[in-house]
Amino acid sequence: MYYQVVSFSHKNCDLAMREKLAFANNEEMKEILDQLIHFEFIHEAFIISTCNRVEIVLATRDNFSSFHAVLGLMSQKSGLSFYDLKNTAKRYDDEEAIRHIFSVVSSLDSLVVGESQITGQVKDAFRVSFQNGTAGKRLNRVISHAVKCAAQVRNATNISQNPISIASVAVAQAHKLLGDNIQGMKGIVVGAGEMGVLAAKHLLRVGCDVVIIGRDLEKVEKVSDLLGENVKADTMENLPKYLNRYRLLFSATSSPEPVITQSLIENETLPRHWFDMAIPRDIADMDLPKLELYRIDDLKSISNENHAMRQEQAIRAAEIVEQYTEEFYAWLRALSIEPVIKQMRQHVSEAIDKEMQRALKKGFVPPEYEANMRKMAEQMFNRFLHDPTQNLRKSSTEKKNANCIEAVKKMFNVDTEHVDLKQYKNDHHTKGYNA
Repeated sequence: MYYQVVSFSHKNCDLAMREKLAFANNEEMKEILDQLIHFEFIHEAFIISTCNRVEIVLATRDNFSSFHAVLGLMSQKSGLSFYDLKNTAKRYDDEEAIRHIFSVVSSLDSLVVGESQITGQVKDAFRVSFQNGTAGKRLNRVISHAVKCAAQVRNATNISQNPISIASVAVAQAHKLLGDNIQGMKGIVVGAGEMGVLAAKHLLRVGCDVVIIGRDLEKVEKVSDLLGENVKADTMENLPKYLNRYRLLFSATSSPEPVITQSLIENETLPRHWFDMAIPRDIADMDLPKLELYRIDDLKSISNENHAMRQEQAIRAAEIVEQYTEEFYAWLRALSIEPVIKQMRQHVSEAIDKEMQRALKKGFVPPEYEANMRKMAEQMFNRFLHDPTQNLRKSSTEKKNANCIEAVKKMFNVDTEHVDLKQYKNDHHTKGYNA
């Protein structure tokens, strides 16, 4: 069994491509997940789809085949060329895949290092697949360790102090552009989801009044009531009024098409600072002389500045990720050796029983000696297997012996494919690797 991540992120994939690859809703995601699991060489899968990345996380029998299956399905979904996707995708296999997932969940791979949303987003992504029956114990153990790793990163560094998100970076950029003039301005937030709420909170902190606009007035009013008296609610029907009256706008809806187009603009002379935080984009390309439009990828320079400020903490966090990656594989390797040893001993017991029955039938052993002969045979085999099993346990914790278990399984015809490893938790002092 192998692990794999196929990644399309802000590091290797431009905004236009990420828009086409992004999943509009969970149902669209489940459709691809069901197709992936249909392949006999893929055990489990889940998909992370955020504004900065689309990543397919897999437990497989064959990483080469699974990689090409992912590319084929994503090509069909997005309408993008298979070969363009192959040239763009970043493929992580096995230990590299685990290290990457731990880094992602710990927010070290984010556009804004230390942002606070990604851990919850990955957990939600796994939950969707788990409830869909397309992810289970193999990927659950990865997520469990990744969340522990992220917690250790937060506790051991200050990389997540004053948590930063795309929304906070957008508001910080607006504050930088407008200076103290931002105080008392009205910020328009289109979309009442998590990103929109974060933008509203950051706008309130810099002294803005806020109008949140959404399709469901009841939902938007609940959000505005929670945020306080300086936040008002309105519906999308009145969006043109705000576009033509106020200069500061932040948009983060889940619409598959732009919700803000040039046809809604009447006053072209109004200075505007707009921030499109959505994937796919909420704001269409438009020719307005006084429009400053920032999309997600435009925030990379701010992200780089943020990364530089936190470089020391990021180095420490990367060390923690490396430590957890090594511990994860040691846990998997050592844990998985116990069912192998147990099945080896079961094979011995079956062989003793078979030969004892044959000896009794042939008259080689008198019936009254059966118990003593059986005990002697068991003791002989136990003595013979003692050193090999101890050596297996010891070598299973060492990375250089990663192929040892597979060789033993083939040699002794051992199959642990459907074994629940939880029953062996206490059989070894160190936890480890499973196939």
